[in-house]
Amino acid sequence: MKKKVLILSGGISKERLISLDTGLQVAKELKKNGYKVKISEPDKNLEINIKIFKPNVIFNALHGQFGEDGYIQTILEQFNIPYTHSGVIPSSIAMDKEISKKLFIKNKIKTPKFFSYSYNLKNSELINKINRKLKFPVVVKPFNEGSSVNVYICNKKNLIKALNSIKNYKKVMIEQFISGREIQVAIMGNKKLGAIELKPKRKFYDYQAKYDTKAKTQHLIPVDLPKKKLNHVLNIALKAHKVIGCNGVTRSDFKFYNGKFYLLEINTQPGMTKLSLVPEIASYQGISFIKLIEWILKDAFTKK
Repeated sequence: MKKKVLILSGGISKERLISLDTGLQVAKELKKNGYKVKISEPDKNLEINIKIFKPNVIFNALHGQFGEDGYIQTILEQFNIPYTHSGVIPSSIAMDKEISKKLFIKNKIKTPKFFSYSYNLKNSELINKINRKLKFPVVVKPFNEGSSVNVYICNKKNLIKALNSIKNYKKVMIEQFISGREIQVAIMGNKKLGAIELKPKRKFYDYQAKYDTKAKTQHLIPVDLPKKKLNHVLNIALKAHKVIGCNGVTRSDFKFYNGKFYLLEINTQPGMTKLSLVPEIASYQGISFIKLIEWILKDAFTKK
């Protein structure tokens, strides 16, 4: 008998629509292959849905805050039902860009220089600090968002405007801007699944470049890199996956500049939509969408 799978999708983060899309596509594929499936929001009805449906496993298709930052994982722990992707601590570490970057640095993984900013400096002091520590342009982003939500590339002219637009975040990251090629690497458990290069028509691979079909971001696979370089970036991604303590599938985002790879962040719950990168990398490696989903479900039972 096929397993009963409860799919968690939607939620209240800025990535709600992507999560709904991921949930629907996973549900469609599972139903097509004989699974019993129920989709649930992570709301007050979640406990009722779990009690009535009695799933064997929960597929966490949530993205962003409350979905991949350890919050929903803490709630899921009480049900004693296997759930997909990383557990409480790895999820919270990966989502917090400051903590994860400090871990990367500690483990000798190259990542762009940065500092945290909490709106307590005068504009002139901030600009002096950037000139001293990072140089312009810089990247301004929240510490705990995904899908490049509220990420801005700034020069001196638009820096303050960008910071004011995300003032609802108590603390943001100001990071060295690394130009160069966008390389994304997928890890599947302890396996280096593969890499893909992105060529966005936009200034960088932002939210619109990721999810708007009109943005026309080019997906290049195989990646045009010497074998030694490709293996190097795959190894870095696997190392980051292990350093954070991740389960299941992760996707690491790199910039490749001047012969060096810079890890921007690691995503513990990559999207599973038609435009998503992990299914595309898996497909290139001969792993169908259903096989990828089934592997993720099976991996949920290995979490300690």
